[in-house]
Amino acid sequence: MTATAAAAASKGRSNGLLSLFTLGAMPSKAVRGGLQVASLLVPLLLWTAIASLGLVDEKFLPSPQAVFRSLASMAASGILFQDIVASTGRVFGGFLLATLLAVPIGICMGVYPAICAICEPLIAMLRYMPAAAFIPLLIIYLGIGEEPKIALIFLGTIYFNILMVMDAVKFVPKELIETTLTLGGRSRQVLVQVVARYSLPSIIDTLRINIATSWNLVVVAELVAAEVGLGKRIQLAQRFFRTDQIFAELIVLGLIGFAIDMGFRLLLRLSCKWAV
Repeated sequence: MTATAAAAASKGRSNGLLSLFTLGAMPSKAVRGGLQVASLLVPLLLWTAIASLGLVDEKFLPSPQAVFRSLASMAASGILFQDIVASTGRVFGGFLLATLLAVPIGICMGVYPAICAICEPLIAMLRYMPAAAFIPLLIIYLGIGEEPKIALIFLGTIYFNILMVMDAVKFVPKELIETTLTLGGRSRQVLVQVVARYSLPSIIDTLRINIATSWNLVVVAELVAAEVGLGKRIQLAQRFFRTDQIFAELIVLGLIGFAIDMGFRLLLRLSCKWAV
C-alpha cells in the first residue's frame, strides 16, 4: 500500500469515527451496542483502577469487589430481597394511584379548555411544593405505616403526570377531532378512540420519565420511618459507615430503575407500533 493510499484509509477511518457525532447521524445497531457497553464498562474500569491504586481511602470509595461481596452477603441473608419487595411495592402502589387519576384528568384538561382553566392554576402551584415537605403532615394524618410512604409518592408524581399528559393531548391535531365529530362521532368516541390513542405514546413516555421521581421519593420516605426498604438499608449502612453496602444498594436501585425503563420502552413498542 502506498503512503497516499494509507493516508486516505486512515483519513477514512477517522472521518467514519467523527461521523458518529455529526448532527443527525444514525450509527448501526452494532455500533450503538458497543457504545452502550462502553458507557458502563469505562466507569467500572475507572472505578477499579482508582480503588486498586489506593488513590481514595477505601472507607470512602470501596472497591467493586468489596461492593459485590456486600451485595452477595445481603442477597444470601434474604435482606436484599425483602428490601427490594418493600420498596418496589411502595413505588408501584403510589405511582399506580397517581397514574389512574392523572391520565383521565390530564386528557380532560387537554381537550376541554374550561376544565384546564379551573384546574391548571391550582395544579401548577401544588407541583412546586416539595413532596418531602408533606412528610410531617402525612405522618400526623396517616401514622408511620405504609400509607404515608405511598401517599408521598402519590403527591410527588400526580401533578407532573397531569400537566405532562395535558401537554401531550394538546398536540392532537384538531383536524382529527373535527373530522370525527363531523362523521357523527360522540364525545366519548373522540376521547377514547382519537385523543387517547393518538397521545398514548407520549403518555407512556411521560410515565416512564416520572416514575424515576417515585424512586427518589421512596428512598426519602424510608429514611424517615421504615423497618425495611432500600432507603432504610442505606440509612443503617451510613450509621455504621458501611460504604460498601451503600454502594451496593445504590447499584440495586439503578438496576431496578433501568429494568423499569426498559419495561416501559417494551410496552411502547408493543402497544404503539405505529409510533416507534
